[in-house]
Amino acid sequence: MKEEFLSYLWEYKLIQKELLHTTQGQELEIISPGTKNKNSGPDFSAAKIRIGNTIWAGNVELHINTSDWKNHNHHNDPAYSNIILHVVFNNDIPETNGSNSFPQPCLELKNYYDSRLFSNFQHLINSKNWVPCQNFIESVNNVIISSWLNRMLIERLERKSEEILHFLKYNNNNWDEVFYQFLARNFGFKINKTPFGLLAQKTPLNIITKHNDQLIQIEAILFGQSGLLNNSQTDIYPRTLIKEYEFIKNKYNLAPIDKKLWKQSKLRPANFPCIRLSQFAMLLYNRGKLFRDLINSETADEIINILKTHSSPYWAEHYNFDKQSAQKNKTLGLDSIQNIIINTIVPFMFVYGKERMDNRLVEKAIEIITKLAPEKNQITNNWIRLGLAPINAADSQALIELKKNYCVSKKCLHCAIGHCVIKGN
Repeated sequence: MKEEFLSYLWEYKLIQKELLHTTQGQELEIISPGTKNKNSGPDFSAAKIRIGNTIWAGNVELHINTSDWKNHNHHNDPAYSNIILHVVFNNDIPETNGSNSFPQPCLELKNYYDSRLFSNFQHLINSKNWVPCQNFIESVNNVIISSWLNRMLIERLERKSEEILHFLKYNNNNWDEVFYQFLARNFGFKINKTPFGLLAQKTPLNIITKHNDQLIQIEAILFGQSGLLNNSQTDIYPRTLIKEYEFIKNKYNLAPIDKKLWKQSKLRPANFPCIRLSQFAMLLYNRGKLFRDLINSETADEIINILKTHSSPYWAEHYNFDKQSAQKNKTLGLDSIQNIIINTIVPFMFVYGKERMDNRLVEKAIEIITKLAPEKNQITNNWIRLGLAPINAADSQALIELKKNYCVSKKCLHCAIGHCVIKGN
């Protein structure tokens, strides 16, 4: 038996309700299990029970054994002084229960629940499948699945919001600065997320803004700070960037990141760092308030139009400095734009609306993500094979959240789908 399973039985009222008695023989009725406590202290608060003819309201603590009360030192902790019921699976010290050593009434659950529930739970947590319940998903009502995926989307946005708020704290609540940092990280996508993010943190947005009417200077700042410029480069374009960067670096006392942080192997040429840096520079060019413009956009199409960017002319015939290639315009593709909207624009719109108590903005963020095509990756492909095909990006984000934060850690007791499987309906 696991304590989390006892908590599950108590929270969802999966206890035989008739003829309950405490270990002292008193008749017991569970009126309300209370609210689960996610912090330290008793497991449930604001519970309501009837013992005999008396109704009690207060906290409830759960353990596998009655003796765990003392083993966990609760008898010396004032936080547990107002427990109205001690719920255990096994009352291993009945001779002392109810005495001064254990003053609270005790309910032993051993004979008051359906053992098939625990058997189903064990089957899930012992599963070696890609997701524990994959053999039972077809039996779960589609309305329950749809409702749970809606919750997964919100949980994913709220989790991303926490990281944004953390960065805001250390950037003096400067939304433009933090957005710029996250947007830069997203331009690095999965492979070069870290160097792009470090570059933005070491290159304050106000410096970019002071030079945003000169594309060559923005590129000089970004390429210089990337560490990818060096004196051995011979083309006119990189030599110009070096000259511009030396002046700006000295003016603002800038220091570049280590060029070794950048990764290029196994990347398609269109994703090479130099191409992404030039596209990012072009997006910042002549944009005084990029965050404001994107947040105020009303539709996904408006945001896509803002994010449509391309590299400067030199990169039409290059993927790296001094190495000429066949001519090809390097525009930011639609898949990349949608990735940025999903992972940066929508989370910022969501958390900004929350912080400003602007429900319209929160709803707009959710509306926009539902208008985008679903993501295609290993996780979504596996869900499709299990019969859960995402219709849009909101669904794909929800399925990613479900897999990463519930299925991997087998949090089946906290999942609506797992709940249905355990109950057998």
